[in-house]
Amino acid sequence: MTVRDYIDKVSGKSKKIRIVAVDFDRTLFDESIEGYPHIGLPIHSTIELVKELQREGWKTILWTCRNGKELEDAISACNKEDLYFDAINDNIDSEDNKRLSRKIYASLYIDDKAINVLDI
Repeated sequence: MTVRDYIDKVSGKSKKIRIVAVDFDRTLFDESIEGYPHIGLPIHSTIELVKELQREGWKTILWTCRNGKELEDAISACNKEDLYFDAINDNIDSEDNKRLSRKIYASLYIDDKAINVLDI
């Protein structure tokens, strides 16, 4: 199964608005040899996948534990790769914020620490 097939399978083609939440560290950028909070090299395969989804009309959320200056540095690193997000650590639709949940709503989550329940 290709990445594209997988995305279509887990996100469902019938959704009107498709949203992807993307982690930063070790997902969009490698770890730096200097360690956190330094930012390593871009992971181009993930960055290009996110850009492809954006071209297809997906809404994108940068979903990271970084905050303050470390978050600003992450946003700047993404922008240097011409990667811009519709939201940062927040839901796309303000209606989703009324649910009083800390979990960001998305159709798909891209994260280096994920376990895919479809593979279990």
